[in-house]
Amino acid sequence: MVEALGWTILFAPLAAACLILVFGIHRKHLSALLAVGALLISFVCAGWLFLDALNGHVTLPYEHAVLWIALPNLTVPFGILLDQLSLLMTLVVTGVGSAIFLYSLGYMAEDHAYSRYFGMLSLFAFSMLTIVLSTNWVQLFIGWELVGFCSYMLIGHWYAKPAAAEAGKKAFMVNRVADFGFFLGILALWAVSSPLISERTFHFPTLQSRLPALAQSGMIAAGLLPLIGLLLFCGVAGKSAQFPLHVWLPDAMEGPTPVSALIHAATMVAAGVYLLCRTFWLFEGLPTVLTTIMWIGGLTAFLSACLALVENDLKRIL
Repeated sequence: MVEALGWTILFAPLAAACLILVFGIHRKHLSALLAVGALLISFVCAGWLFLDALNGHVTLPYEHAVLWIALPNLTVPFGILLDQLSLLMTLVVTGVGSAIFLYSLGYMAEDHAYSRYFGMLSLFAFSMLTIVLSTNWVQLFIGWELVGFCSYMLIGHWYAKPAAAEAGKKAFMVNRVADFGFFLGILALWAVSSPLISERTFHFPTLQSRLPALAQSGMIAAGLLPLIGLLLFCGVAGKSAQFPLHVWLPDAMEGPTPVSALIHAATMVAAGVYLLCRTFWLFEGLPTVLTTIMWIGGLTAFLSACLALVENDLKRIL
């Protein structure tokens, strides 16, 4: 039952996105029904699992995966990892996302690309759930990049308007710069995992259980883990719009208002926070990196408050 609910949470929005975008279901009411219905199904399943976990009917952490990539020295599964963090974030993503989907029914009712809009929203929801439920860095990175692609498409939804098209391109390019550092951090983390087991691994629980002890034993160069932490934080700074990678966020208001809510409140900006929580076992042993994150976060908050004082557009202020 847990396995079925977990996979349903993940793949219900993808099924809706495929039906709308790939198979060309362009009837307005049907595409909206598919998108909203799929995410509501994910929300119900997430709530079911959350309540079961609270009542002790589900043993956490729970993991189920299927083999996806098999190479001589590397295996990468595709799966779901259910623990306290992922269950809570799944509930937030599907719950807030469902509210935004429902609001979009009326807000976008007269839009000429109604079906494309809901198809991209569904793909966005699947991408965020892939990040939240991933069991390894490869799966998380795929979801991470899909979120970036969907944000580009949704911010530039009204692409005939030059400002919206430019805003979408700016969001895409800034996040690609950040994700390059993030990608290097993942590769470095994979490289240092070779002494752990007979083959290198991207697996979250394996790295979490063995990498700290490996670092304390001196088998990893002293400055390597702080460098990895900073590279991973590049991805966080891009998605969560931290200084100096914050420049894309004000212009993201050129997209439809529900997209702004989705980016700010529900998912994309929160993806950086989730990543820090998921990898805090790494950061807690790196005080220099934590101090750097603190200063960047504080500077971002201060600059944002100063910019809000001279801004007269309510959406940009928020």
